[in-house]
Amino acid sequence: MNGKIVGIGLLAVAAIAGGGMWYLQEYHFYDRLPPADTMIVQTAAGPATLPVTDFQGIDADSSPLRWRACAVLAQQPADPVLFNGATPLGAPGWFDCFDHGQLTDDLASGAAQAVLSQAEIRPDVDRVLAIYPDGRVYGWHQYNDKTPERGVMD
Repeated sequence: MNGKIVGIGLLAVAAIAGGGMWYLQEYHFYDRLPPADTMIVQTAAGPATLPVTDFQGIDADSSPLRWRACAVLAQQPADPVLFNGATPLGAPGWFDCFDHGQLTDDLASGAAQAVLSQAEIRPDVDRVLAIYPDGRVYGWHQYNDKTPERGVMD
């Protein structure tokens, strides 16, 4: 009988800890960003500040990689700096404008183009945007390992 009580107690503690960890990762650390009306895109001529509409964004202080954004560009950037090796990261399920699986597929097929928004937004972290021809833009932070096969294309 004592073994069952201990086993049930361990399962209960594991379930509570797992539920707490899930809640922290999905909800607790994220904050919605205030509406923005511009986004920065690096171009051959230097940084361009482009107007956007329908901005939605999230961020967290717990990690430099938690920033995500969705918006619509009012105009396409002229000669943007392409970003090689772009890997969209997942977002919490409740932030439904950002679908990292679809972004990954669209970047691989050429339906969207990965460009550099801001290099070294934090140490060793770049802000990357996926831009669609219709003006939709999705952003995330990504580690840069500063090797020739990753990061900003020459």
